[in-house]
Amino acid sequence: MILISHKAKQFLAVVAKLLVVAAAFYFIYYKLANDEAVKSGLFLEKIQSNFSFTAIFILLLLSFLNRFLEIIKWQNLISTIKKISIGEASKQVLAALTLSIFTPNGIGEYAGKALFYPKTQTKEIVFLNLVCNGIQMILSILFGIAGLVWFNQITKIISNTQLLLAFGILAVIIGLVVSLQRIEIRGYSIQKLFEKINAIPKKIHRKNIGLAISRYMIFSHQNLLLFVLLGVELPYFTMMAAITAVYFLSSSLPAFQMFDFAIKGSVALLFFAPLGVEDWIPILVTTIMWFLNVVLPVVIGSFYVMKFKLK
Repeated sequence: MILISHKAKQFLAVVAKLLVVAAAFYFIYYKLANDEAVKSGLFLEKIQSNFSFTAIFILLLLSFLNRFLEIIKWQNLISTIKKISIGEASKQVLAALTLSIFTPNGIGEYAGKALFYPKTQTKEIVFLNLVCNGIQMILSILFGIAGLVWFNQITKIISNTQLLLAFGILAVIIGLVVSLQRIEIRGYSIQKLFEKINAIPKKIHRKNIGLAISRYMIFSHQNLLLFVLLGVELPYFTMMAAITAVYFLSSSLPAFQMFDFAIKGSVALLFFAPLGVEDWIPILVTTIMWFLNVVLPVVIGSFYVMKFKLK
């Protein structure tokens, strides 16, 4: 009976891994098959005419650095529980990314990383992943708000009074969250979350913040480089204001990864159209960014998923 049970578990593990990899590649195919830039041939046409070998190499290097910094971030945070190598951290991050591609807002990443550790440590792994992603979200909010303010000063989409009103509402929301931090729901509260965060050594936090800022700079400037390569000539701060605003707003909206490209593309059109940028450029940039920073890592992550052994 034990032998049969073991074989059944191994069979189910193989089936689960095949389903995850198949689903990941299906979502990639779905995205590319329904992308107007790809269907129209614009994607390959612009790559061939606007992108030199050096440009492609730099873009790939930035994608590598973007994901590599995320791997180091995870290695840094998980060291509070267990010391792991860069190779092991890479396996966990990329496999979790593959699992997250077809889950809402990438929540599958939390479960993916937890699979590499005993069930008794699941809550701790989820918490550390929350800290890992949380700092990127905070940076996205801070840079995004700064970008929105700068962008509004250029385009005057809304008045300064309306802008101040929006900030006032945001301040009230933050005040409410702070005032309710002691309220517990099923034993959890914001105050306890802050206490757990403060329990992590400051050295770990400093490294996490530094890596997160570096990753944000790499990602946003890779975006900027693509616009420049496609012939957009706008002042640096104007471009960065639009990019940070797009990243902030699109990341704030709930969505599956398979629809992420559509949301980012739509938001990018909203910001770049007033700047006189042709509609196809933000859509093409969104497609290339998705390919470089999601498709390529997922392909590698699929290899790690297939190698995963059920414990």
